[in-house]
Amino acid sequence: MNSNILIVGGAGFIGSHLADQMLEEGAAQVVIVDSLFVGKKENLDDALSKGAVLHIDDAENQDALHYIMEFHDIDIVFNCATKALNYSFMNPANAYLTNVLVLKNLLELQRKKVFQTLCHFSSSEAYGSAQYEPMDEKHPLVPTTTYAAGKASADLMLQSYVKMFDLDAFIVRPFNNYGPRQNFEGALAGLIPLTIKKIIEGQSPEIHGSGKQTRDFIYVEDTVDIVSEVFLKLAPGDCVNITTDQQLSIEQVVETISDAMKFKGKVLRKSTRKADVNSHRGSASKLQTMVGQYPKTPFKEGIAKTVNWVKDRMTKANNSHP
Repeated sequence: MNSNILIVGGAGFIGSHLADQMLEEGAAQVVIVDSLFVGKKENLDDALSKGAVLHIDDAENQDALHYIMEFHDIDIVFNCATKALNYSFMNPANAYLTNVLVLKNLLELQRKKVFQTLCHFSSSEAYGSAQYEPMDEKHPLVPTTTYAAGKASADLMLQSYVKMFDLDAFIVRPFNNYGPRQNFEGALAGLIPLTIKKIIEGQSPEIHGSGKQTRDFIYVEDTVDIVSEVFLKLAPGDCVNITTDQQLSIEQVVETISDAMKFKGKVLRKSTRKADVNSHRGSASKLQTMVGQYPKTPFKEGIAKTVNWVKDRMTKANNSHP
């Protein structure tokens, strides 16, 4: 309430929903910085119409961040900046460095008292494949991609800055988010929106490997609801999984989408992708001690909303390119 909030990476999938949430909760000002590498300005249509401010700039530039924070007198920073996991297979070093450099810049500015509180978005990918299940916050960080290694490195950096400089900074670690505004185009597309797009275009959806590999899916609006709750309760340096434990195999995901879209065609089977995590199930027990039982969007309902959003976006895109 009444805070000046900066969302780094706020034109992206989770960041844009977070911007909506913060406006709803009565922030004095919501400021977004995004390079639009994957983020899209139209993700912010709602937020910008309600007074949010967008700076198109690169958070890897510490001076740019410093200027924006001073100009808007920022109190709280949410760091959602990252480059998609798939990107790490194309440009592994850059995917790693983005995760580390943006957070380094934020921690340096926080250490210099430019702003008060930092909520950093990590990723369940930092854990790697499950060594035991469900994975709690004490699970070792054994990343299998440079994207995940960058996330794990950034988390450790934040915890060390907290110990060294007594900063009010903490970590939320979401599991597999899905929902409206997730990228469905090109090589950086998410599995769920990409599958929807293929079916709309009359192509066959694809499953890589056995299809038995599991993920812990959470609807994006549930994520930002939960983050705004744990924000008030996380101690400096602490970390919590953001999960609703909807444990599904990739086969089940493709089936649910096919059912929602009444698709009866063939599913293409492709070879296993390198470094693909086999099993991903997050423990929600720490989260429940912080926020109690919380409502979760049933997977079918979340998929139906996502299908509608992708259809709507594709229709708009087709109409704007006669």
